[in-house]
Amino acid sequence: MSETFRDTSRETFRERALALDAADPLADRRALFALDDGVYLDGNSLGALPAHVPARVQDVLTRQWGELRIRSWDESGWWTAPERIGDRIAPLVGAAAGQIVVGDSTSVNVFKAVVAATRLAALAGGGRDEILVDATTFPTDGYIAASAARLTGHRIVPVDPADVPSALGERTAAVLLNQVDYRTGRLHDLPALTAAVHAAGAIAVWDLCHSAGALPVGLDEHGVDLAVGCTYKYLNGGPGSPAYLYVAERHQAAFDSPLPGWNSHADPFGMTPDYAPADGSVRGRVGTPDIVSMLTLEAALDVWDGVSVDAVRAKSLALTDFFLECVEAYVPAGRVTSATPAAHAERGSQVALRCEDAGPVMRRLIERGVVGDLRRPDVLRFGFTPLYVGFADAERAARVLAEVLAETGAG
Repeated sequence: MSETFRDTSRETFRERALALDAADPLADRRALFALDDGVYLDGNSLGALPAHVPARVQDVLTRQWGELRIRSWDESGWWTAPERIGDRIAPLVGAAAGQIVVGDSTSVNVFKAVVAATRLAALAGGGRDEILVDATTFPTDGYIAASAARLTGHRIVPVDPADVPSALGERTAAVLLNQVDYRTGRLHDLPALTAAVHAAGAIAVWDLCHSAGALPVGLDEHGVDLAVGCTYKYLNGGPGSPAYLYVAERHQAAFDSPLPGWNSHADPFGMTPDYAPADGSVRGRVGTPDIVSMLTLEAALDVWDGVSVDAVRAKSLALTDFFLECVEAYVPAGRVTSATPAAHAERGSQVALRCEDAGPVMRRLIERGVVGDLRRPDVLRFGFTPLYVGFADAERAARVLAEVLAETGAG
């Protein structure tokens, strides 16, 4: 390829990027975030800071805690925050109010959900003793599920999500799946897989960490039983922000949490020795809510006001399409290969590129202001967060990647 052709091609992509950004209905959202001149493509690990959050957190610290102190449990709404914030997340994952409670980590909520799923399955009888687990899952989900299986007398069966329908049987109690694969960005078919799980008489548990805030989920529409998710990725809640647990309304009366803390008691201040579970999503609570990080998340969710998840999905697909097109044009053949499916129905909101010497390549990208991340041994991950990533960012990232690969000779 001649240098003249390459320069012309790059100019064409830059012009297209500017035109796409100018026509982007979500472009004004970028100003709501604290960003620098770099290209931040790691929102699938840690979302960017919404610019208004520090002032809101300062109020939590100085007025709510500093002045009102204990009174803030009532006067500042601390006690009801887990359900209130859950109701704000609900529309982003296609759930009606009253089914999501915020609190604890994703790992803790996976434990609650998996154990509760086996207990729900046991109510139907039949001696079901197997838990199917996504064989490609984020490791902690597998660790937690294995521990839950040991504690409940079940057997773990690792299975590729595509093979779930054929692996289901009369012994299956519950199935734990990720909607989006954290390494490759592959989007699994939540509606079809949930239907298959139900047809086998089992309970479907979904991990939404890499899908909530990036694409429509449809928990209620597709009859999901239980779901968990984090809030520090596409929901921009901040490092270590609390996770959430979804319990479908039809299961709430029978939901039996393995962690029955005082916060989920029907009369938490009665301090009675016997446990009586509260009604509704409150059952998913355990101990005292982590108020500072929880209210940080609540403030961060303001950036979603007036935003359609369908619009986010449309931009996400357009961004990842454009980035892949730029990579194909800029990077010599064979230097990187995409591990992310080309088909829209199979793609989340990230692009994973396999690359020899991925570690040094990502370090150089970051040094040049293009921040993605690495999944060993050979995956470069680029997360496209539609609220603040634009098409010019995608073009620049591909261009810098090509330059780095040309300089390093990496394959």
